[in-house]
Amino acid sequence: MADLTKYQQKIVRNYYEHRDDIALQRVQELITELYLTEGKKRLKHWESLTLHLGKLGVKPDVIAHLRKEDKPELVAKLVEKLMAKAG
Repeated sequence: MADLTKYQQKIVRNYYEHRDDIALQRVQELITELYLTEGKKRLKHWESLTLHLGKLGVKPDVIAHLRKEDKPELVAKLVEKLMAKAG
């Protein structure tokens, strides 16, 4: 980080401090996308959702179950639980 300006260091530090919030927001956006899409685009959203759920500490077997069921409402309930834990 020595090559970064103080301003850039602050941006990087803030990103890592709020990484969980960022991942949670992205998961919420992807849930909406799952409701609205189908086919290849839906699979792409699931891939992204898998990545962000992993960043939030969701266990791989839970993520696999959610993908298998392919129901956005199940992911939404999980997000509600994660938000309750965080808040």
